[in-house]
Amino acid sequence: MSTVFAFPNPKRTAPPRAISWMKTAQAVVLAVAVFFSLGATDAASRFNDLGHRLMCTCGCAQLLGECNHVGCPESGRERIELSSQIASGNSDQQILDWFAAKYGTTMLAAPPAKGFDLVAWIAPFAVFLAALAGTILLIRRWGGLKHGWTGSKLQPADAAAVEDLNSLEPAERERREQIRRDIEGEI
Repeated sequence: MSTVFAFPNPKRTAPPRAISWMKTAQAVVLAVAVFFSLGATDAASRFNDLGHRLMCTCGCAQLLGECNHVGCPESGRERIELSSQIASGNSDQQILDWFAAKYGTTMLAAPPAKGFDLVAWIAPFAVFLAALAGTILLIRRWGGLKHGWTGSKLQPADAAAVEDLNSLEPAERERREQIRRDIEGEI
């Protein structure tokens, strides 16, 4: 005998609590979308955003929006140009392209992800992965040296080594045997 569970109201497909949670989740998503879109087209916020995506060309190695050294010959003019580009209604990408065309790609705080400049984006990750692989191989090698010992006694590489051991004085043979025991005990 099987029991069938049904909702109290056959016309309703979900319980009232689930519908309440669904409406709350939709309201939160809408509030987040509105919050993040506020100021997206505001000229001051665009100036701040673009000013932090461009470099000052005076040689101070600071972002255009933060160049604050006394007597900077470039930042004032470049900020005026940035304001005029924003006022003319150009998109962010058009403004960045305009500055790159006028001053070169060194004006951009981050290199474009195309052509040879793509190396600047890929190289750090490639170096990190190569270093990680090298570290893993090195750790495995060290671990293999420690745990790779299969015999309980040292095996001489060839017959000449055995003869060399036999030709030693008894005290020297005993000292070498003690070293071998100590080494095997550590492994």
